[in-house]
Amino acid sequence: MKFDDIKKLQQKKYRAEFGHFLVEGEHLILELQKAAVHNPQLQRSELYVTSAHEHWQSPFKTHVISDRQMAQIADTQTPQGIIALVPMPASATPAAVPAAHERAIYLHEIQDPGNLGTILRTLAWFGNFRCLLSPGSVDPYNPKVVRSSMGAIFHAPLELDVPLDSLRSRFTRIACLDMHGERVQSASFKSFDCYLFGNEARGVPREQLLALNAEPFTIAGCGAIESLNLATTVNMCAYELNR
Repeated sequence: MKFDDIKKLQQKKYRAEFGHFLVEGEHLILELQKAAVHNPQLQRSELYVTSAHEHWQSPFKTHVISDRQMAQIADTQTPQGIIALVPMPASATPAAVPAAHERAIYLHEIQDPGNLGTILRTLAWFGNFRCLLSPGSVDPYNPKVVRSSMGAIFHAPLELDVPLDSLRSRFTRIACLDMHGERVQSASFKSFDCYLFGNEARGVPREQLLALNAEPFTIAGCGAIESLNLATTVNMCAYELNR
């Protein structure tokens, strides 16, 4: 890919056009290299480094560039001097039958990059979760999502642009989080194959929840505040499902 095109990859439309995204920083590159061992597509990644990292041990084709060029493609204010050009995975084919013990986490129109990155990090930590994103959700290959995922973007299975109304045909039992419902600590909370979480501000439209026949569960609190942060909610539910 031409260097001028790489500079454009901070924008979603160019990531989609060129089929690549950028991964910046030593920790994320190490996670990429670890994931690439078992992923042939990731093995086609390329590395761009300044002279400070020209001896970095990597299986990827490596290009040494100037500090000025690094600043042009980096998203951070003070670049570490190492960036990978990574091919975006092909659109995941919905799994008609989930993998053994795999649960689906469906995120409806999630908007905050930090929330998504944190959620992916949690799902990758526990394993056996598939993350489904609705149309209108934040781009998971947004640099802020990639950074906040701390490398989980390479380990948590992702499906993009999954329509909300498609869940009924894919999953036998769907749970959702609601202010009113059975507590997530109950044994029945673990008996679902899809867990639905709504937009940070709007949640999920009530009529669509009814159409999906989603069963409500709640994380009980003291009532002093109105709601929990979305990433915190998903994290607590993932913990309960693995407890």
